[in-house]
Amino acid sequence: MTELTIVIGSFLEKDQVERIEAHSAGRVIYEPDLLPVPRYPSDHTGKSPDLSARDRERWKALAATADVFFDFDWYEPATMPQRCPRLRWIQATSAGIGGFMRRTGLDASGVTVTTAAGIHAVPLSEFALMGALHFVKGVPQLRERQRARHWERYTTRQLAGLRVLVIGLGGIGRKVAQSYAALGVDVWGLGRDGQNYEVPAVSRVIYRADLNEALPQVDLLVLACPLTAETEGMIGAEQIGLLKPDAVVVNIARGPVIDQAALTAALRDGRIAGACLDVFAVEPLPSDDPLWGLDNVILSPHSASTVVTENAALVDLFVDNLGRFSAGVPMRNLYDPARGY
Repeated sequence: MTELTIVIGSFLEKDQVERIEAHSAGRVIYEPDLLPVPRYPSDHTGKSPDLSARDRERWKALAATADVFFDFDWYEPATMPQRCPRLRWIQATSAGIGGFMRRTGLDASGVTVTTAAGIHAVPLSEFALMGALHFVKGVPQLRERQRARHWERYTTRQLAGLRVLVIGLGGIGRKVAQSYAALGVDVWGLGRDGQNYEVPAVSRVIYRADLNEALPQVDLLVLACPLTAETEGMIGAEQIGLLKPDAVVVNIARGPVIDQAALTAALRDGRIAGACLDVFAVEPLPSDDPLWGLDNVILSPHSASTVVTENAALVDLFVDNLGRFSAGVPMRNLYDPARGY
């Protein structure tokens, strides 16, 4: 294996660092005292470190030696290509990095970047199922009756036999489709124009031109696509207005994929049954945003993908890609600036 200097840019547990060291023939630099402080397990953003000028310069000097970065450098990531002259590859810890890459200009840097696509597929698919079941099985009504100590038998819908449209058929969308199909849901999927798909769990693949015709025919809408120029604003007021009154929207993509103001109005007016949202137009969601006060909304602070075992899965991906990088063979999850993911 080629000798490389690997700099770890965010917190990892000691055993995960040791795994990287065991798969590296070169130098692995991990200085947790110089990194953002994690706020919860598997936090790759963290609280910015309060470093002295000397320690800041020390970190910059260490970063400058990197051939490979695990995660982006927390210190001025936009200047990584200039500050790290040997840098050849960055392994991201998130799947949806398109917006970040454009904001920082790293998408034009020429540095190889691989995403964490697929790492979060299971927890996000679980979240998408939870959101659907919450409303389909009448949990809000059950909770209301429990608070009132009111006993009354009732009838609810069943998930099996309903139809879901999954927007985006990448790793996350495919896992969502598989999870829904396993429970007897008829799964439709919307794919990227010009691309062919073979997804066993999906009974029908549609494309952007088919969207408006499909929306009145589905009971559940799950957004699981990357944020690109093509997907931004894909679900606007017109599309929300085409949904059934008992439809449920789940967003595990990015906030700007849907018109949040139009969604809020539809939820407030009872024109759709509910929404389960992990992402928002502005994050953190402002405390005065009306979504906070709606009983037919589940709000998650962009945390549906984060589980306590995430770092182990990320290191699995990294060491696999490290072997591929050293051998000069195709790597997993290569970021494509033209597509934005």
